[in-house]
Amino acid sequence: MSRESFGTLPDGTAVELFTLRNPNGMEVKVTNYGGIITELKVPDRDGQIDDVTLGYDSIDGYLKSSPYFGAIIGRYGNRIAKAQFELDGKTYKLPANDGPNTLHGGEVGFDKVVWQAEPFEREGERGLVLTHTSPDGDQGFPGTLEARVTYTLTDKNELIFDYHATTDKPTVVNLTQHAYFNLAGDGSGDVLGHELTINADRYTPVDRTLIPTGELASVEGTPFDFRTKTAIGARIDADHEQIKFGGGYDHNYVLNRDGDGLQLAARVEDPKTGRVMEVHTTEPGVQFYSGNFLDGSITGKNGNVYNKRYGFCLETQHYPD
Repeated sequence: MSRESFGTLPDGTAVELFTLRNPNGMEVKVTNYGGIITELKVPDRDGQIDDVTLGYDSIDGYLKSSPYFGAIIGRYGNRIAKAQFELDGKTYKLPANDGPNTLHGGEVGFDKVVWQAEPFEREGERGLVLTHTSPDGDQGFPGTLEARVTYTLTDKNELIFDYHATTDKPTVVNLTQHAYFNLAGDGSGDVLGHELTINADRYTPVDRTLIPTGELASVEGTPFDFRTKTAIGARIDADHEQIKFGGGYDHNYVLNRDGDGLQLAARVEDPKTGRVMEVHTTEPGVQFYSGNFLDGSITGKNGNVYNKRYGFCLETQHYPD
């Protein structure tokens, strides 16, 4: 493990970059600004190491314009309808930063704050404990929220995220991680050939502003059926209202769960490199986002231009809104 400077914010706050490595060649770089994973290097079937997550080379890119690359999302991941919610008979108004809705915690979510970072090393694993205090009223949310997120890289090529939060008032919270993955390597092209399996019989259809309608719809016979391994691009432009609303996939899946504990949510395979990623979670849902809003306007690491669908996200979560 190592730590180094990752630059400074406009107000002079210093930002650090932490590098976690395991004996298999897997390497994770994390900055305490937003808890952002800036690099995730893993071997392919032939031992070739590539960075499989999208992002920037420096802090400046994340400050200028970032669609939540690799960041911790909070206080509330995904969308809250009409930028408000009711709790115990009181209405709380939030910033509208996604049309009429609040997205990923508001204008200054957990992706845009500097977390306190404490590295650790134990037998077979190394990691980082990130802590942040969100004051009462932050972005309109009630209660002081003490958040703690632990990143752990193990010798088994596992990257583990543990989320904890406590509050002094009733509030809502939905923490997740927003890495964009391309298992063929950052900047290698689109992810449409990646083969995806999602352990879900149902999903939550949305309206035109991507807020769930309340229905838990069957994936049977729809472009949303990933219960068996299917290329991401196989039906991504299907003539289906929900596909049109999302510009592709940007939907929450109702995971098939049997009891508590970590259970398989999704599996992704890249036939070209042989890399496989499995996502296990304790959460009831996962948002599958196929990078539809990437449009070539972002130049990321090593001069890579991120065009449409050059990365995908699997955000474990409570259902949106």
